[in-house]
Amino acid sequence: MATKRQAHTVWEGNLLQGTGTVSFDSSGIPDQAVSWPSRAEAANGKTSPEELIAAAHSSCFSMALSNGLANGGTPPTRLNTQAEVTFQPGTGITGIHLTVRGEVPGLDAAGFAKAAEDAKANCPVSQALAGTTITLDASLA
Repeated sequence: MATKRQAHTVWEGNLLQGTGTVSFDSSGIPDQAVSWPSRAEAANGKTSPEELIAAAHSSCFSMALSNGLANGGTPPTRLNTQAEVTFQPGTGITGIHLTVRGEVPGLDAAGFAKAAEDAKANCPVSQALAGTTITLDASLA
């Protein structure tokens, strides 16, 4: 069965001086402030579309990798995944770099790297972001 998730943003003002609030309708997690400076400069306690993409990508990739490892007979004890989304004002998102460190009993480094590459290629968020370059650094902890 398909699921749907919703969020919405209320924006007030122009791009450079305006501010917005992102509301997470489906989960009810706390609203987050967003602004152009939080996107193009320092975060200063606010989020950005790129940070939200990074959160989505790191969690989706972790789930896909965990599933792939378990299906291969080597379920992970722990996966620590960071997604870094690069945004260039005037250009857009120029790349995403995934870094994962895994604790996977019974699996060697080559097997982990292969499973991580498969997860990178096949997680739904990676597929949705296929228009950008996605790189990966995967190693056992």
